[in-house]
Amino acid sequence: MLNVADFRADLQRWFNAVKRPLPWRTDRTAYRVWLSEIMLQQTRVDQMLPYYHRFTEAYPAVEDLARAPLDEVLRNWEGLGYYARARNMHRAAQWVVAECDGAFPSTSSALQAMPGVGAYTSAAIASIVFDEPVAAVDGNVIRVIARLTALDEPVDLPAVRRKIDEVAETLVSPSSPGDFNEAMMELGAVCCTPRNPECASCPVATHCQSSGSALAASRPRKRPKKKVPTVDVALALILNPQGRILIQQRSHEGMLGGLWEFPGGKVEPGESTLAACRRELLEELGWTVDPIDLGLMVPHAYTHLKVRLHVFEVRVPGDHGEPSTPLNWRWVDKNELDSFAFPKGNRRIIDLLLQKRHVFSP
Repeated sequence: MLNVADFRADLQRWFNAVKRPLPWRTDRTAYRVWLSEIMLQQTRVDQMLPYYHRFTEAYPAVEDLARAPLDEVLRNWEGLGYYARARNMHRAAQWVVAECDGAFPSTSSALQAMPGVGAYTSAAIASIVFDEPVAAVDGNVIRVIARLTALDEPVDLPAVRRKIDEVAETLVSPSSPGDFNEAMMELGAVCCTPRNPECASCPVATHCQSSGSALAASRPRKRPKKKVPTVDVALALILNPQGRILIQQRSHEGMLGGLWEFPGGKVEPGESTLAACRRELLEELGWTVDPIDLGLMVPHAYTHLKVRLHVFEVRVPGDHGEPSTPLNWRWVDKNELDSFAFPKGNRRIIDLLLQKRHVFSP
């Protein structure tokens, strides 16, 4: 039987001694904790830290973020992925300013009115900033509890996840819930890791039903993943006689919403990449063109999808007319490309093509 008081004491003692000096821990404002939690969703601390510093320098307060143009916010976010987070973050900042006069709600339930803030993020902010005794359960905490309780059921089943939440609520410290939640997350991040957990140095090993066993690394269990499909995409680098490049902005709704990209689209079954490029440009822009295959293929992977980006060059004459598309589009100089937010795959294409200057020459 787990002694909860001893578990809390052992965990807190360890956390006080080894916790990482992360910037939002030394400046525990609601804005900075919220910003860190949004950025840390599905992202490691070492990956997000440069972005955190970039955002706090560009937008020191929630009012600064709310006033910023969305295009600028997306450009500062570029490379961090899962762009819905950035769009929701911008909307949430505007909501806090408009609805709350710049003051964040102070309870987990009220915080969930903010766009992009769910049960975990609201609990983390409420406990860390406002001392609400509520458990914040992220992937690290799920792993810790699954091993602590020798849970062998798949944790991605809703009923099992409810069990984990119930255990977490019994463990959270009523007197220092923020420190406890951070300690649980820290334990999962640096000691009770997904692979090769360091059971020998774990501060709560005596409380853990999986400690030291071969089963520790196999927990938590999840249902088998579905095979990730691969999709071929044909993209066109379209240049006018002045060497300016045509880019277009994706709709603000859906995957990669609001980002800029080169025109093109998915290759249909039985279709060549060249034929796909011709078809997509006719459908998207109303242009009949003769693309030139640059022999460049850039792979990219998302969580649910793998893509292969095939790049073509299209030269349009000066009297070709403007594209007929409902999307926001513009002609830009190659030196302006860095001012726009692109998906990572498109950005890799830009970086590769800049090494071949003749591609961008008039």
